[in-house]
Amino acid sequence: MTTRWRTAVRATGTAMVLAAGLTGCDGGRPAEALATPTTTVAASVESDRGGPPEPDVPLVWPLTGVRTEDVADRPAVSIKIENATAARPQSGLVEADIVWEEVVEGGITRFVATYHSNIPDAVEPVRSIRPMDAAIVAPLDGILVFSGGQGPFIAAAQRAGTQTVIMDKGAPGFRRDPGRAAPHNVIGHVPTFVEQADGERTSPPPAQFEYARKVGQGSAPQDGQAARSVDVRLSTLQRTVWTWDQENRKYLRSEGSARSVAADGRRHAARNVLVLSTEVFNTKWRDPAGAPVPEHRLAGRSGKGTLLSMGHSLSVQWSKKDLSSPIVLRTADGKDVLLDPGNTWIELVPKGKGSWQVE
Repeated sequence: MTTRWRTAVRATGTAMVLAAGLTGCDGGRPAEALATPTTTVAASVESDRGGPPEPDVPLVWPLTGVRTEDVADRPAVSIKIENATAARPQSGLVEADIVWEEVVEGGITRFVATYHSNIPDAVEPVRSIRPMDAAIVAPLDGILVFSGGQGPFIAAAQRAGTQTVIMDKGAPGFRRDPGRAAPHNVIGHVPTFVEQADGERTSPPPAQFEYARKVGQGSAPQDGQAARSVDVRLSTLQRTVWTWDQENRKYLRSEGSARSVAADGRRHAARNVLVLSTEVFNTKWRDPAGAPVPEHRLAGRSGKGTLLSMGHSLSVQWSKKDLSSPIVLRTADGKDVLLDPGNTWIELVPKGKGSWQVE
């Protein structure tokens, strides 16, 4: 299937998802109005048989659901970013459309940050690939950027159809930050990574979630309960707290009790926070210090979760059919879950070892 054909099919699918999202989303709490676009996916036209015109479907960024006048014809670029204490503050996380937080060796966490609607100049610090990254990025049919990693993990991502851009292989776009100690000092130039996309990438990327038409019309604010914060215990070393900020209409991130901020001082924040319970097992591979490398089981799995948005939380069920399929979210009674338009952070919580509490 050619890139052009995949893009056309995906654009049609996105329009169908958005049209479906109109049903049952007009009641409840007030919604935040967004700018009206001047371009739509399909113009309203009269049918040949004299029927009513087809409704306009707004054009949106596929990875955020935010309205736009034009969707950039570029693939998604996902980058591995470190979250150890020595790696903070990071650069580039604020601009990401979707960020996944995963537990790695020793209980520390790393991020998979995906960019499409915004392309920052620099991301820091870029680190190595892990075994669950293939399942995270495969549905995007895009690019995965990292500094290096063990051969089996790299091969798994490539077999899934993901294009890899690797510093250790001499790919352009990487440099060292002289103000930081290695290995926490790799800077990635995101525009250079975009330029390296081969002709097999899906451009623009397929949507990973379903979105409501307007902020405030998602499933959590419409059907959920008030939620001031969520306290996520990922491991003995990583506690992530998200607190509702009414002024910005987003949840603000903290590393335990410390504010989570970018290198330029901006607070890390999310329109949607998605907490998912996942099975985790230790693979046969070990890191340079001898610790076993864990893997979150995602492909072909399902579990419980919580979605937070607009000051409300909603219990959800998640499933992922296979490696190349995105996460599907439904309520306990089987209804499709709609996220609010905006960026999303996903917390992968090890089942039986991690936990979360909504207040």
